[in-house]
Amino acid sequence: MTLWVLTILGLSALIAVDFFIGRKPHDVSIKEAGIWTVVWIVLAALFGVGLLIWGGGQAGGEFFAGFITEKSLSVDNLFVFILIMAKFSVPSHLQQRVLLFGVLIALVLRAIFIAAGAAVIANFSWVFYIFGAFLIYTAWKLIQEARADEDEEEWEENRLLKAAERKFGVADQYHGTKLFIQKNGKKIMTPLMIVMLAIGTTDVLFAMDSIPAIFGLTQDPYIVFTANAFALMGLRQLYFLIGGLLKKLVHLSYGLSVILGFIGVKLVLHALHENGVHVPEISIPVSLGVICGVLVITTITSLMATKKQAAKEAEKEAAEKAADETPKDSIEA
Repeated sequence: MTLWVLTILGLSALIAVDFFIGRKPHDVSIKEAGIWTVVWIVLAALFGVGLLIWGGGQAGGEFFAGFITEKSLSVDNLFVFILIMAKFSVPSHLQQRVLLFGVLIALVLRAIFIAAGAAVIANFSWVFYIFGAFLIYTAWKLIQEARADEDEEEWEENRLLKAAERKFGVADQYHGTKLFIQKNGKKIMTPLMIVMLAIGTTDVLFAMDSIPAIFGLTQDPYIVFTANAFALMGLRQLYFLIGGLLKKLVHLSYGLSVILGFIGVKLVLHALHENGVHVPEISIPVSLGVICGVLVITTITSLMATKKQAAKEAEKEAAEKAADETPKDSIEA
């Protein structure tokens, strides 16, 4: 309990510092986003090293495997965050405030999910079969979506948001950082409040696969929570840092599908082992190596594919420009 209290106090202090730095709405520069992205990664690495020293190699390895998995899955969340920001036309100087509170809401909701997941696993070992099958299904679904190659994506409000809009009403424009305003004697929400709720509650949908995934790497609720916390808390800066780079990661869905499928198989093998079936279990070092290897390969192939596509488009534009600039006398001849 002491460790949990100290950890939550430490994370709360980091969130307070993050809020203090970003308390004034402003456009986040690439430099600022880059510096703080590095800071959050370093903090996560130091925490992992601390687990290695005081908790042993098993705990440290599980944290790093879980953190890298959650971080890679959270990058996929940024695609949806961009869609939400565009749908609500969020001013650029308010986006960092939206992400700060949205990620905070997501962290609280994930903590509830983690507590529930830990309780279920502690009492029902067969749930590993369900988690494993769900992750394998999600991996297959990701591949299907990637092969569909849908350029135009849309985001739809969930039922919670629609109910909140009906209950309170929504202002027709942003009012700085205000979340509620008075209109005709009635308190109504501003679009800023709606976007924050959208970011936070939408992340719960992503938690449906990321939470089972990390439970496939460790069954320690403390490691599951801290890995999720560090992965989410640096998400705001990562949004501004790689917003343009996301479009270049064209093979990200394939890489994530391989990772989720791999962890799904690992969960099924673990469940069989728990039931007395003699099957090989996948160790944490192997898991960590597979996850890192897949992410590296995915990034390299994505950048190569986008570079090749850009070269083709440039060649096509050059050919069209040359055709448009053909001298009139040669056409008449």
